[in-house]
Amino acid sequence: MSGKSLKIFLFFAILINFYLTLSITPLFNLDEGAFSEATREMFINHNFITTYLNGSLRFDKPILIYWLQALSTLIFGFNEFALRLPSALSATLWAGGIYFFTKKIFDEKKAIFAAFFMVTALQIGIVAKAAIADSLLNMFIAFSMFSLYIYLKENKERYLLLTFAFIGFGFLTKGPVAVLVPLATYFIYSLIKKNFKQFLKDTFNIKGIIIFLIIALPWYIAEYHQEGMKFIDGFFLKQNLKRFNTSFEDHKGSIFYYIPVILIGFLPWTSLLIKYLVKIKEIIKNDFILFGSIWFFFVFIFFSFSGTKLPHYVIYGYTPVFIFMALSFEKIKSEFLFSLPLILFTITLLVLPFYLRDSLMHFKDFTKIAVITLLPYFNKFYFGILGFILLLSLINFGKEIKALILGFSMIFILNYVGWMYSNVRALPVKQAAIYVKKHHIKDVVMYHLNTPSFDVYAKILVEKRHPKPGDIVLTKITTLKEFNYEILFKKGVIALIKIKPKIKINEPLNYIKDRRQ
Repeated sequence: MSGKSLKIFLFFAILINFYLTLSITPLFNLDEGAFSEATREMFINHNFITTYLNGSLRFDKPILIYWLQALSTLIFGFNEFALRLPSALSATLWAGGIYFFTKKIFDEKKAIFAAFFMVTALQIGIVAKAAIADSLLNMFIAFSMFSLYIYLKENKERYLLLTFAFIGFGFLTKGPVAVLVPLATYFIYSLIKKNFKQFLKDTFNIKGIIIFLIIALPWYIAEYHQEGMKFIDGFFLKQNLKRFNTSFEDHKGSIFYYIPVILIGFLPWTSLLIKYLVKIKEIIKNDFILFGSIWFFFVFIFFSFSGTKLPHYVIYGYTPVFIFMALSFEKIKSEFLFSLPLILFTITLLVLPFYLRDSLMHFKDFTKIAVITLLPYFNKFYFGILGFILLLSLINFGKEIKALILGFSMIFILNYVGWMYSNVRALPVKQAAIYVKKHHIKDVVMYHLNTPSFDVYAKILVEKRHPKPGDIVLTKITTLKEFNYEILFKKGVIALIKIKPKIKINEPLNYIKDRRQ
């Protein structure tokens, strides 16, 4: 296929996966709800320096993503589209960066496929339109690494200064990790290339450091001025150091945690990932493949040893792999092996409803209710469309057309299954919040739930405590047995109830006795 035709398909992949699907699901909890609510409370508090979540200080991330979400909501209104738009734009620029960089060091066709593999990968499709900081951060990490590599090849200082600038914006997005990834990669690369003196000289470039400080430092100073040591303790010590040293918020896993994450996260391109890993000894003779491999493996190893593990952490090292995939793609000989990861994934999704139905009795109450709510969505359309995708995956079309089929199939599967899941977990929370807003309920207690998206949609702050008689309570339906209550709203796994006083056994007798007197 011609480069022009492939560009059109790339454009539509970005349009569909990053933009047209921005509003098909409500905000997911915990992260999307937390970021969005913190942005909403910036307007309530008239404070655009310090973020709060449900009235409490939130030091999870620096300020840049909140500013961008706030700006987007001013333009487009406070809705899912506006809250997710900064991430979609960042992912688009991230894909564009991959395209232009790959075109510069290789050629246009490889550049198009590298960007296409990125746009259509499963894990990227999730992060790219989520109302969180990771798409923005990955864009800045990618840009800083691209600038650094071009500087190393062309020795033009402007690219080094751009590297410092992008690191500064990354530091304003998510903190130290934006510095760690390029710094560690360059350090290891310089040792291998026996150019450590140049590394030290570049790292302590005065103009670069000044650019970094101009971009990143003002907000950190302003935040420290407002919150003092609470900011230092909450952000640097708790949210960064503690995340590495300990299993933060019970997000833990073994040292092998990220192996299944990347195998699934790169779908449908896992075969190209494996091809790169198998051939790595042969291909790292190329300078960029060496540089990019250090980048990928540093992220993978560093977060594998981190106490806190979340699937999206390893994405910080994905960018060079999409370029390696484009290089490996040219050498693909078997369409079946190329398609096999999506074939296996599709078969798994086809078998899943039967497994869930047969295992229903073994699930705990909350999971059982969630599965029962999900089962009706496994309908004729579900089986029909997945069966059609499976059939297309098995037919030989030529590797370029097959790549397009696999990519767009992944886009459909991701968004369709995401929509199904949202109807079970996210939509009921939104509908409960709309009920509260419609009935002008101002005071709600949240019990055994952590769903900040409820605050976003209801436009209130909730209390988190044990309910008392008279309270309006949002809770899991599995906790209803603890109360005497009146149902106000109930759907899926959550319920909105009004707590009634518990009836004592002797109350009816006392009532009759009092009436006789």
